[in-house]
Amino acid sequence: MLRRRSQTPADSPVPADDPKPQGKGRPTPKRRDAEGRRRQPVTAPRDRKEAYRAMRAKQAAERAKAREGMLRGDERYFPARDRGPVKKFARDWVDSRRLPSQYFLPFSLVILLVTWIPMGDARTQAMIYGYVLTIAWPVMMVAVLGTSIFVAQRVKKQAAEKFPNESVKGVGFYAAMRALQIRKLRFPPPQVLPGGKPVPPKK
Repeated sequence: MLRRRSQTPADSPVPADDPKPQGKGRPTPKRRDAEGRRRQPVTAPRDRKEAYRAMRAKQAAERAKAREGMLRGDERYFPARDRGPVKKFARDWVDSRRLPSQYFLPFSLVILLVTWIPMGDARTQAMIYGYVLTIAWPVMMVAVLGTSIFVAQRVKKQAAEKFPNESVKGVGFYAAMRALQIRKLRFPPPQVLPGGKPVPPKK
């Protein structure tokens, strides 16, 4: 019997101009090898001191970034007590006005200097001391107390009218405490000038 011949030899070469690709020409890499090449080398601290220094540097950078954000008025970096439209309204309300209570600390410093620094003879010094204690200091305290009550009530009322869906709990006290601070020492920094105009950006 005649053996049937195969029409195409098993080891027939592939033509050079064959349009179909014959594989990638390289073995497929394993998954763990590919992931290993994608990973970046991580240098672990050599000792505890180096790890502590790296942690301190990272924390310092984060604090500097947060402070810059607060100076810009970015509420993402504000403490929880300073966030929200109600608190911003209270800050702007206080910062847009010149209030007697904001001069309380400078006035107190002047009083201390007047009572400590000798001025003239003992009789003159006693007279100045008496005027300070019986007139100047009580007048300033009444002005501060009256201003604080006025600010707290006015800010709370206006905030409730402007933000009916927001809680105004504690906003009066918040505004009164801010009104006691020297303007340059207020934090978050004022975003408006006395009169209501926005603070110009720093160059």
